[in-house]
Amino acid sequence: APWHLMMSLTPSRGCLLDLPWEDILVPHILCHLPLQQLLSLQRVSKSFQSLIQLYLANMRCFDSSQVGPAIPRAAFVNLLKDNEVLQQLALQNCSDWLTDRELLPVIGQNHHLHQIQLKGCAQLSRHALVAISLSCPNLRRLSLAHCEWVDSLSLRSLADHCKALEAVDLTACRQLKDEAICYLVQKCSRLKSLSLAVNANVGDMAVEEIAKCCPELEHLDLTGCLRVKNDSIRVLAEYCPKLRSLKVKHCHNVAESSLSILRSRGVELDVEPPLQRALVLLQDVVGFAPFINLQI
Repeated sequence: APWHLMMSLTPSRGCLLDLPWEDILVPHILCHLPLQQLLSLQRVSKSFQSLIQLYLANMRCFDSSQVGPAIPRAAFVNLLKDNEVLQQLALQNCSDWLTDRELLPVIGQNHHLHQIQLKGCAQLSRHALVAISLSCPNLRRLSLAHCEWVDSLSLRSLADHCKALEAVDLTACRQLKDEAICYLVQKCSRLKSLSLAVNANVGDMAVEEIAKCCPELEHLDLTGCLRVKNDSIRVLAEYCPKLRSLKVKHCHNVAESSLSILRSRGVELDVEPPLQRALVLLQDVVGFAPFINLQI
């Protein structure tokens, strides 16, 4: 309905654009329209183009996936060139072209960002993370999943300057080792969610430091961390009373002897108890679920 209203009330009818732009149109009407449709509105007239530019300059959240399957480089640069009030930035479908050259100006002029999503942005460099750490002191959530350019020095910069972090995704950041993770959690003790999945360099030392430094921790993903063993899982159970979920699939050195402590507390685990796993395997082999009384 708002879209048809916008298209029917053209400037020639003297209605829509006579409303106060900053007080009415931008905060109460344009905010309800998909970004892709707003960009189409720019072609209606010069007045609409000015209105949309005002909206873009005052936009608090930007998600590249709302623009279409793949946002062009020039469009991205133009959309955010005047914005200095962003709070949330999600850059998906940009991995083919997004480099430091496009991202750093946006980061440098937006000091209120508290949520940044850079999953899979493989062409960035460690300078992007340093820029984020220096420009975004209020950062709360950061996803760097599958960003293999993240190294220990850039992560130290993040830890030194963004101590309010609550959620960090470092999935498949394979340069990182225990020492870098330890430094992060020592500085960012408010962490509630952390993913270190798909990193064979992460082991017990990092997990134990996470447990001791992050008492608010609720979610931890250790999928594929082959060096993690039972001892660190027991420390996690001892020091993290608020833990709600733990992922340890493909952690072959983690056994039920340590997981059972968390399981008894109702922590959500991504591996089934041994008996349940055996029943599933048996069902796959023989084609039916055996009648076994699990209460015995």
